[in-house]
Amino acid sequence: MVDRTELREQFVEAFEDADYPVSSPMDLVPALPNGPSTTFESGEFSMTAMELNTKLSGDFPYDDVDAFVDDVMDELAEQDLV
Repeated sequence: MVDRTELREQFVEAFEDADYPVSSPMDLVPALPNGPSTTFESGEFSMTAMELNTKLSGDFPYDDVDAFVDDVMDELAEQDLV
């Protein structure tokens, strides 16, 4: 089972150092500890940042990490991935 709180914390930690506002997914890459290979895992969920990007529509720009992560979590839930 996916721990949504744990997963959200991983997203925040990975993306919080981006230079907000961000206008595209490429603006987030420099903040990632392992670039596009950064992996997010919780329970049965495992996805790299690159894979994550293919699952999201992204409503850019984002002014802060919380707005971005809220949308990420919502989209993953809508796709029954979390």
